Amino acid sequence: MAWCTWCFGARYKEESHVPLKELPQVLLDSNKLGTDCVLVKNGKRVCGTGAVLANAPIAQNKAYFEVKVQCGGIWGVGLATDRCQLDVVPQGQDTNTWVLRSDGTVCHNNEVLHRIDPAPVESDIVGCSYDHVELNIFVNGKSIQFPITGIRGRVYPLFYVDDAAILDVIFTDFIYPAPEGFEQIMFEQNIL
Repeated sequence: MAWCTWCFGARYKEESHVPLKELPQVLLDSNKLGTDCVLVKNGKRVCGTGAVLANAPIAQNKAYFEVKVQCGGIWGVGLATDRCQLDVVPQGQDTNTWVLRSDGTVCHNNEVLHRIDPAPVESDIVGCSYDHVELNIFVNGKSIQFPITGIRGRVYPLFYVDDAAILDVIFTDFIYPAPEGFEQIMFEQNIL
């Protein structure tokens, strides 16, 4: 009897072991970037000239991501639909983008919505939280106190660079705590 228990126990363990499928990682999307945009560090750093979207839209209720300004220049971070022009710098010139630019302006549809002073500089961390009602921007963990509303449609994190700027994106293991209730971006299949 002991032999049968051992036999069935071992067999049961073999059959019950199901290898876990590795969950996809949110990164910069090599299929959604400007012509002269360059991705390095396994899709976590952008340089060159142009814009890039993340490989996952913001589908969950409350999402947060960050970017470190690794090297100054002309850059921006925010949200965009997949209809944005990825070869255009600076972003924020059309109805498909909402961005904080390196000069401290928050722009959408070629309109300056807000200006922060001082503007973020090299080594600063810019965070973005989005809950499908407001896009809130943070610099070094502090809110700029200007929520952007009226964002419609399926949106992705957007990053752009020019003039030797380098941005390192942070989709997990944030430098500053995400606002309460906000978390990293998840792929739609992970939300279910």
